[in-house]
Amino acid sequence: MGFTTGFDANVHVQFGGFTLTSGILYLTISLHTRNRLTQAALLRQQRTLLTNVVDPEPLAPEPPAREVHVGLAEMAKDRWNRGLEGAVKSVYETDWRRVRERVEDRAEAVFEKLKEQK
Repeated sequence: MGFTTGFDANVHVQFGGFTLTSGILYLTISLHTRNRLTQAALLRQQRTLLTNVVDPEPLAPEPPAREVHVGLAEMAKDRWNRGLEGAVKSVYETDWRRVRERVEDRAEAVFEKLKEQK
C-alpha cells in the first residue's frame, strides 16, 4: 500500500508541476506575441509617416462642381433665408443700450413738450 500511495502522490505532484509550467509558458508566449503585434503595428505606422514626409502622396484633384438647376421654390427659400440671416445679424449687431438711451431721450422730450403745453 505504501508503494502505490507514494506513486500516486508523485504522479499528482508531477502533473501539477507540468500544469503550472505549461500555464506559465502559454502566458509568456501569449504576452510575447501581443508585444510583437503591437510593435509591428507601430513600425508600420512610423514607416507610413516617414514615407509621407519624404515622398508625400499627391493630393487628389478636387471633384468638379456640380451644377443643379434650381426651381422657383428653392429660389424663394434662398431669398427668405438670406433675409432672415440679415435680420438676425442686425439684431446681434445692434447696441441695445444705445437704443434704450435714444428711446428714453425721445420719451423725455415728449413729456417736456406736454408740460410746456399746460
